[in-house]
This record gives sequence, C-alpha cells and structure tokens, in this order.
Amino acid sequence: MPHLRNFSSVCLAVLTAAACHADDLSRLPQLKAYKVERLSSYDRDGANDDGGGKNRIEPAETRVIGNVEGPGIITHMWFTIATPEHFHLKKIVLRLYWDGEELPAVEAPIGDFFGLGLGEYFLYESGPLSVGSQKALNCYFPMPFRKSARIAITNEGSQPIRAFYYNIDWQRHESLPADTAYFHAEYRQATPTPGWSAEWKLNGDAKVDNHSNLDGARNYIILETEGRGHYVGVTHSILQNQGDWWGEGDEMIFIDDKVKPQITGTGSEDYYLGAWCYGGCGLSPFGTTHPTFSYKNYGNPVNGGDHRGSKWTVYRFHTDSPIPFQKYFKMTIEHGHANHRSDNFYTVAYWYQEGPHRLRRPLPPVQERIPRMINVDGPTVGRP
Repeated sequence: MPHLRNFSSVCLAVLTAAACHADDLSRLPQLKAYKVERLSSYDRDGANDDGGGKNRIEPAETRVIGNVEGPGIITHMWFTIATPEHFHLKKIVLRLYWDGEELPAVEAPIGDFFGLGLGEYFLYESGPLSVGSQKALNCYFPMPFRKSARIAITNEGSQPIRAFYYNIDWQRHESLPADTAYFHAEYRQATPTPGWSAEWKLNGDAKVDNHSNLDGARNYIILETEGRGHYVGVTHSILQNQGDWWGEGDEMIFIDDKVKPQITGTGSEDYYLGAWCYGGCGLSPFGTTHPTFSYKNYGNPVNGGDHRGSKWTVYRFHTDSPIPFQKYFKMTIEHGHANHRSDNFYTVAYWYQEGPHRLRRPLPPVQERIPRMINVDGPTVGRP
C-alpha cells in the first residue's frame, strides 16, 4: 500500500504537527520507507583522529562538511569544537544551502544557532535544540531538501579550529510531498537597541508606562520575510546596558499585513512563557533568587538579574502550533515598554517557507558580533 509506505515521509515533511516530534513513541511501531545516511568527521583511515587532522579549519577558511543529493531530510546535527579561540561560538559561522541556491537558507554564528547567543557554553534542553555536557551542540529541526543539501563552516576567528567533530544524520527518501517547505534560520542583533529615552529610573516610571506604541515601528525585528510558510520560534540572548530588567516589551506579530500587527502580547517574559520578571520585580515567590529553567518549547536557561551588565537567554518554540503566513511575516518585540530601553539583543529566528528568503539581513562583521556592554545613559542598578 503506497500511502502507508510514504507515511513517514509525509509526517516528517509536513513539519507542522506535534505528533511528528521525535518523542512521539506511538509512531515507532510503523515501518519506515527511508534509508538512513550520515555525514561524519570519522577518521577515514580507520584510526581515532575523528575530529582533528584533516578536519582542522584555518582562519578565514570555509569548509564544506556536507554536500549530498536528495530527496532527503536532515533529522539531527551534532557538533563539538576544539579551539582556544575566545568567543569562538560567535566567530564560527554555520551556513546551510538547499537545492543549489546561491544564498544560504541558514546563516548564523554557530553558538547563536544553538541558543548560545552570548558566546558562552551552558547546558540546557529544549525540543529542537540542546547543549549536552562537554560542549555538545544538538539540533533536531527537520530540514528537507529535494535536490541537494550543502553544509558549510566558516572560521572567522584568528586561530585555527584544531578539531571540528560532527555527525549529521539524514534520511534519503524516494520523494517528498509537494507542500514540503524549507527550513530557514537567520541571525540578527542590535547593539544597542535604540531606546527613546534615558531619563527614567525604573521601567515602571509614569513617563515610560504612559508612552504609546500601536504600530511597532521602532520594535526590534526578529524576522521579516516574504512568501508562504510558518514561523516556529526564536532564541534570544540579552546583555543589559541599563539597570532594572530588560523586559517589559510586547511582541507584535505582523501576518500578511505590513501595517498592523495581528498578534500583540503583554510582555517579554509572557511571550517567552515565564512570569513576573523571571524572579525580579519584587513580586516573585522565589524572593531575590533568579531560578532558571529549560523546557521543550520555552525556557530561561540564563538569568543574570537586573543590573547593568546582566546576561540573559530565553527561547520560545511554536512546534505545538506554528504560525502560518501566506505572503508576508514580521516577528517583532519591543525593547522595554514602547521601546524605552537600550540593551544588546542577539536573536536567531527559525521558520519554514516555500522558496528562498529574499528579505535577509546581512551577517554583521565578526567583531561587531562579540558581546560587550555599551556605554549608554540610564539607570545602572535594578530595583531596590
């Protein structure tokens, strides 16, 4: 029965149903029609030099670690990197190309792609992304391609990557459904976000609270794209340049309408599915502590408090219900209420769409990507 043999391909390629997630054990008994393949850094001579030697990547070098023909779906990528380079997570760039396109569908510093947007390792687990003990980077986003897939690593640091280990698992299929979309990921940053005032002491000052923002014109843009597809989430890292905490900003999501947001939220921590300033605001049941957490679809694995120089990472994935768009999509978030704050934002947006991404934001030069606090006016400490 052809429709049963193709079930696995259809499930993985549609990419919108929670039932297709890797932890759906009810699907395991069904027979699979694909062939499993792997791209790996294993030692071709049979010795144990799996990640070094020939896999050394020099400064300014771009290494293509995978170039395969489809149809297929990349189901898992695992990387770990040996280099003394400081901030190498911001200096090594990951790019993925589908079906011979000249421009990458995925372009991001390798740390940011895996949620490590401040260039430092920490352990966490979500559904699509995780970092395991001893700097193991894992991605489970399904990445389909019809004709070909190319995976490239560029070393924009000043020192060689001594060893770049990788295992990239993919499935070879006979065909993919016509409505299969391509995976995309794009890095953006603002250092700093352009706050409209520094004359405030707390986020809740009347001057701030009474400021209106209905059109999102000055919001931080996480993603803007044209075409048909669906948005599936974001990883977001913050380095505070001002005191009190970085949030209080609402998400505004524009779907097929460039003028008016279809969805407007109630606060940054609310979009990222936390509450009460993640332990600040003087309203937390945890007192002065700053608990961290990382769940399947949302998390706050780095919580630095609310003083100038504090570091944060949050994420939100919409794998339970991706946000579809037919011709245009823009995901934005305020930086403070009505954009009053001037902090450093680093984000990677993840989405699927039919064709190439034409409204791409160029990758900033490597030195501009290195997190460093910016000297801006405004408060230096958090709430008393």
